[in-house]
Amino acid sequence: MKDNNDHSSLGNPFDHRQSLIHGRQCDCHQCHSSQPSIITSSTQPTAKTAASTPSSADDVMDRMVESALVRGMFGHSDMHRRQFMKLVGGGTAAAALASLFPLDSIKAAVKESLGPLEKTQLNVGFVPITCATPIIMAHPMGFYERYGLDVSVIKTAGWAVARDKSLNREYDAAHMLTPMPLAMTLGAGSTPEPFIMPAVENINGQAIVLHNDHLDKRDPQQWKGFIFGVPFEYSMHNFLLRYYVAEHGLDPDQDIQIRVIPPPEMVANLRAGNIDGFLSPDPFNQRAVFERIGFIHLLTKEIWDGHPCCAFATSARFARENPNTYGALLRAIIDATQYSSDPANRSEIAEAIAPTNYLNQPVTVIEQVLTGRFADGLGGVQNVPDRIDFDPFPWHSMAVWILTQMKRWGYIEGDVDYQQIARDVYLATDAQTVMRELGYDAPEETARNYQIMGKTFDYTQPEAYVESFAIRRG
Repeated sequence: MKDNNDHSSLGNPFDHRQSLIHGRQCDCHQCHSSQPSIITSSTQPTAKTAASTPSSADDVMDRMVESALVRGMFGHSDMHRRQFMKLVGGGTAAAALASLFPLDSIKAAVKESLGPLEKTQLNVGFVPITCATPIIMAHPMGFYERYGLDVSVIKTAGWAVARDKSLNREYDAAHMLTPMPLAMTLGAGSTPEPFIMPAVENINGQAIVLHNDHLDKRDPQQWKGFIFGVPFEYSMHNFLLRYYVAEHGLDPDQDIQIRVIPPPEMVANLRAGNIDGFLSPDPFNQRAVFERIGFIHLLTKEIWDGHPCCAFATSARFARENPNTYGALLRAIIDATQYSSDPANRSEIAEAIAPTNYLNQPVTVIEQVLTGRFADGLGGVQNVPDRIDFDPFPWHSMAVWILTQMKRWGYIEGDVDYQQIARDVYLATDAQTVMRELGYDAPEETARNYQIMGKTFDYTQPEAYVESFAIRRG
């Protein structure tokens, strides 16, 4: 697999034939015709620049500095960068850059600021769902190794186990649902311990699935008495399902039943008739269709387009005690998330994460989720490229919305300092720094309003938002 690990942020920025957007496995003509080049000018910044792909932690840091400077010079336009490099030559461009910037000093300063890794061998837990794609694929595709880390990614049965192993420090970091670090910090459902979430893994990527027996019940007002599965209480799945049925006039605590079921057990419970439907992570929504047990009622992007789902999280203690390791791990995760965001890489990723030790699912099921071309179980084939997407930026306003729903449904009580909790747990500044360091665009602001089922969420007025709902607890 190591020969297939090229990815955008580590591409040679001085090579006009090499795209910094696509990876080696991209099928586009631009990438297919590109071959690694060697800059032969004696005035290149360092000999390491000549390598198509850096192979050590030091090489990675050197490439990151060069890439950040070059991308910034061209306003992150890869087309303009490649045109310029072709016109003047990579060696000439490298020499010009070296004459303008003290590259060796900058690289040394960056490495000194990061320091040596306190730990290199890490345990990172994941639940086998497509939302964990960046955390999973970073293992077989070599992203952790590139940042000097030896990571064991450990398949975990469900979210309660992931939470407990994280609290017990069996996991250094973990794939979590975006509400979990908030709940763990506040002590909702567990003993309180400060957790941080410096990166979102995926946005969208969920669906409401109903059993085939309910093909004639597409109106949620017909769902009274239904039993639904969600993967965890502190999940976007639970909060989105509650929001959706409440907007259709149903009280989720009185008119339906919501049961916590580990994602890998969703389809079996639907087949057995233990539940009428579920709002679940993929690939289990698509697996229900694949096995002709259920159909996709709607994708959760139809409730809130761009909603967060899963994330990369760790304890504040781990980050404090291992700042350099934390930084390297965050770089690997953000780089892998950005790689996952490119549709051209999705088929390659599907093959990488399908095996038994990862998702243990048919490649065709995973591809339908990742590419957005899928059978809906209603006799049609849908084409929704952003059915799932990957964006690492942890907006503070996402945290504020989640906290409003925790307050709305009685998971937290009393006065809530929404904005402060959001800032303490969702580390948008860390994400901004790393994204820009790796040459990716990052938002200037850290919060924004959302439209959710036609209703505006104003993140500056969270308590008024909670009070605006007719169906709520307390």
